[in-house]
Amino acid sequence: MELTNNKHKTQLEYFRRINKALKFIDENLDQAIQLDDVAVASHFSSYHFHRIFHALVGETVNEYVLRKRMERAANRLVYKPILSITEVSVAGGFSSSANFSKAFKLYFGVSPSVLRKRNVNNNIDSKAGKLYSKYGKSFNPEDLYSQFVTQSGVFPPNKLEKLFMKISVETYKEKPIAFLTSPKGYDLNSVYATWDKITQWASNIGIDSNHLVRYGLCYDNPVITPEDKCRYEAAIEVNSDTDVVAPYEKSVIPAGQYAVAYYKDDAEKISHFMTELCSQWFPDSGYEPDDYPPVFNYLNDSRKEGYVEMNIYFKVKKLKIN
Repeated sequence: MELTNNKHKTQLEYFRRINKALKFIDENLDQAIQLDDVAVASHFSSYHFHRIFHALVGETVNEYVLRKRMERAANRLVYKPILSITEVSVAGGFSSSANFSKAFKLYFGVSPSVLRKRNVNNNIDSKAGKLYSKYGKSFNPEDLYSQFVTQSGVFPPNKLEKLFMKISVETYKEKPIAFLTSPKGYDLNSVYATWDKITQWASNIGIDSNHLVRYGLCYDNPVITPEDKCRYEAAIEVNSDTDVVAPYEKSVIPAGQYAVAYYKDDAEKISHFMTELCSQWFPDSGYEPDDYPPVFNYLNDSRKEGYVEMNIYFKVKKLKIN
């Protein structure tokens, strides 16, 4: 029994350290990232880190870094049209726009300039790039654009207009949280299982489920990131002195200004709603997203009620115009 417990504790510690490595990479994605630096951040020996990372993440460090850089570049190309393709390549740490364009096309199957074209293009092969050959995910550039560009009509235009008019920018204090990472990203079964575990843990330490403040931290865009590779953290609000042990981790939702949008609809439409917010609301708001993932504050139990009701918090900062 003791041997089993020690093995479980070891596994939890390995995953905790790997999460530190992923956080280090995400925070330094636009810089030159050395394998030794990632190993140091995770407190693993650099001699064995590469094998451990590959075994637990399913990608080599270089593959993970390239994928994250490609995903960030695609988001910048679509949601920051003020940046030229050259500026996007420089911001992403590429040596030249030519090298960036080549790497981008190899990964997504389309060039940066084609992605920038806001029109329907039925000639694009959604399975042409490495995103499909390695991860099995098709890529359709139209999915990154507003329904007003693609004429997809996911939401009634008047409904979106009313929702956007109700978005407010509020200032919030720091919120201590305990969180658990979904092992299979945005996969619904994995998300639900993660919530069941952290809810049970909260109950075990005396937090009443009826007073549980629940947050989902969503780090990736499922349009360009394979579902099981998306990073999702199920988080609950705790006291600053709450003792949190593995596999749960402790963090804070940082203080600052947040744009708050209300959502009540099907779970399958959340990604489309996020696209509309980024493409329709932000450009006219005077703000830009700050360096923190969107936070979903759940207001209902979607498994029981069949829909999602929540407030979405975007950490924002005043738009800088050069």
